Amino acid sequence: MGSGIGWGMGFGGFFMILFWVVIVAAVVMLVKWLFGGSSRIDLPRGKSALEILQERYARGEIGKEEFEQKKRDLE
Repeated sequence: MGSGIGWGMGFGGFFMILFWVVIVAAVVMLVKWLFGGSSRIDLPRGKSALEILQERYARGEIGKEEFEQKKRDLE
């Protein structure tokens, strides 16, 4: 009779640990969502593909024909 109570308490302890793991994971995800989302908005915008293409043309890395073709491809 006494061993049945011990088994139930051990199984309940497992669920208690599982409960706290789920709570901690939920809090971490909430904090990440709240603070992680806003930091992405604050980052400076990278150069567009057209801007990079114009820079390459200006530096002489590509010729006029290649520039015009790639520009058409981007539009």
